[in-house]
Amino acid sequence: MFEGHDPYLVALSVVIAILGGYTGFGLTARIRGTPDASHRLLLAGAAFFLAIGIWTMHFVGMLAAPLPSGTVYLVLPTIVSFLICALVVGISLFFVSTGEPSLLRVASSAVLLGLGIASMHYVGMHGLSGDFGMTHDAAMVVLSVGIAIVTAYGGLRAFLARQGGVQLALSAVAFGVAVSGMHYTAMAGMHLVAPSEGSHHHIEGLAASSQMLSLVVALLCFVIAAGFLLSLVPDPRKKSVAQADMVAAGPAMLAADVPSADASSAPTSPRLRATTPLGGIGQPPRAAPAPRLPVEGADGTHFIATADIRSVRADAHYTKVHDGTRERMCPWSISEAEAQLDPGLFVRVHRSHIIAIPHVTLVRKEGDGAIVELDGPSPHRVPVSRAKIAEVKARLGLARRHA
Repeated sequence: MFEGHDPYLVALSVVIAILGGYTGFGLTARIRGTPDASHRLLLAGAAFFLAIGIWTMHFVGMLAAPLPSGTVYLVLPTIVSFLICALVVGISLFFVSTGEPSLLRVASSAVLLGLGIASMHYVGMHGLSGDFGMTHDAAMVVLSVGIAIVTAYGGLRAFLARQGGVQLALSAVAFGVAVSGMHYTAMAGMHLVAPSEGSHHHIEGLAASSQMLSLVVALLCFVIAAGFLLSLVPDPRKKSVAQADMVAAGPAMLAADVPSADASSAPTSPRLRATTPLGGIGQPPRAAPAPRLPVEGADGTHFIATADIRSVRADAHYTKVHDGTRERMCPWSISEAEAQLDPGLFVRVHRSHIIAIPHVTLVRKEGDGAIVELDGPSPHRVPVSRAKIAEVKARLGLARRHA
């Protein structure tokens, strides 16, 4: 498969594919935790870096291949190969970044991602021009596409595990294997023959030499490396959320340190416990939970009864309230909503989600955390962090609370 190839360029091509995958999947992972206005920008950036990773890996691999002297690269098919790849990869990422990651969604995304890799390769190969013809072994074509799809599925599964940087690295490695494995398997099934024997036809048009291609590839390698390094910079929003959680945990920790005798001697302790915020912003307990939450409409601010609320989701400095039918914008932050809601009915199950326990219809373990489904005309699902699984099960009567 690698006979005659430059081993250093082969290794570089694999590394480029992995770095492109890490950057692209890293951007995709941020889509669910950002406001809706940023989704398209992040999705476009993720598709761009994955497509750049595929495209650059392919042409670094071509520079490593023992091609005949005088081989040139036709510009139009080369550009079209990148555009097709970016479009297909973007659709694939859209499937896994929105909605619940069902088996059908993940499998469809893997097929699209594998076809995007394969289409980039064979359209790019069509851009080769020189004093030769080109043939492909049908069996190797099928095998190369199968490798791309299967390894892409593994990469998406690792990515959707959402258990931290290790899974992101694994998904990037699987992506690199998908791209480079497909490329070099397809190259093993490609044969250059005399022009009269092959089916490859020369195409007239603007062409670039191998030296020009090397300059373009070097520039794109720099872009991928820069994107990879930027993806390693910590997200300031995560830091601020962690600090807010520490502040929120402070009052709860102080309350836990109060001797049990004092708590039992205070006649109002049940009332104080019932009105304590769910763990949000460390403000003094309110006299009573808010009976309604404000939501913004086209004609002004409306109010929705807390009994109708299924879930509250953080959206930048605001939240989105789901009433079982649709989401509506609430001007409160997630911490303020947590402090206002009745802790006997609501629980914060994730740093970005609050749910109404009476409306839970399903709870299921998924990855390192869990998923709960909330009822209504349009049932929806909410993630539960690992630290909150025991509390949710206890509130649902599935496990006993620890004294």
